[in-house]
Amino acid sequence: MASLFKSETKLDEPGPSSPDERRVQPRFTTQFRSTFSGGPHEGNGRTIDLSVGGCKIESETVVGQGNKFECRLHIPDLDWPIMIDEAIVRWVEGKTFGLAFTRIRSGEQAKITAIISKIEQEQQG
Repeated sequence: MASLFKSETKLDEPGPSSPDERRVQPRFTTQFRSTFSGGPHEGNGRTIDLSVGGCKIESETVVGQGNKFECRLHIPDLDWPIMIDEAIVRWVEGKTFGLAFTRIRSGEQAKITAIISKIEQEQQG
């Protein structure tokens, strides 16, 4: 959980403009369906990479930097989607955008950590 707060502090600092250069935690390639809603925005997309502190989503829905969402990650091996109570759009590039998880329950965070460990093992093995 400490890394979640650390990444948020780091992402708020002025610095490199490229999403890859701002990244604090390693991200792993995924192909999960995702849904998000907040304010006037509601949409769905594809989570194309994931870290313990955020994710990258590809979507036809237009979002803006600073938008806040409730987000669900639909993981094939899980019965229920992972619920992110609040995520903020850190950057937008074409049809993709980066979300930083700003509020997530510890049980949901543990699921993300387990999924990342599984992906990491599959990539190494």
